[in-house]
Amino acid sequence: MIVVIYTIAALVVGSIPFAFYLGRIALKEDIREWGEDKNPGAVNAWKAGGWKIGLSGGVLDVLKGFVPVFLAQYASHVSGWALVPIAIAPVVGHAFTPLLRFHGGKAVAASFGMWAALTQGFGFLAFAGTTGVFWAVQRADAWAMFFGHLGLLVFLLVFLPVPYLLILWILETTIVTWKHRRDLKEPIRLRSFSLR
Repeated sequence: MIVVIYTIAALVVGSIPFAFYLGRIALKEDIREWGEDKNPGAVNAWKAGGWKIGLSGGVLDVLKGFVPVFLAQYASHVSGWALVPIAIAPVVGHAFTPLLRFHGGKAVAASFGMWAALTQGFGFLAFAGTTGVFWAVQRADAWAMFFGHLGLLVFLLVFLPVPYLLILWILETTIVTWKHRRDLKEPIRLRSFSLR
């Protein structure tokens, strides 16, 4: 029963589009209008209101993935396969929030949060670090995210090769890749670097 309660709570919290509501409250803006992708996430909040709104939205979106999983593990001692529905719930909620007619964000921030909680921060570092490296060398955010997931998979295979985490990786990667499907049709475009 505790797993069901945590899963429902994680889904509800994950469904709250914090960056969107920050834009509505602080800016009186629909942040979806600030990006070509019409995304209600932190990147468009940053574009609409600067770093304070964008960073606040991003942190809240990370926390909605982190907090339910962290509490389930360390307050209620949930472990193993029982963590899978709790961990995937905020990602599903973020990606398909009923509060925005099921047109949610791309779920990367919520994914960062849940992987941070599941791996004591190390999976987050592998995921975010690989994403950051590939974002620095090429221009397509979706491809940076894709390679970030591969970096996370390598981390899991080397350091935490447990079946429930690998299944969770498949589920989460499928959702996030689906949300980026249009952007992934674009070719990889390397950034130009000057040696001067």
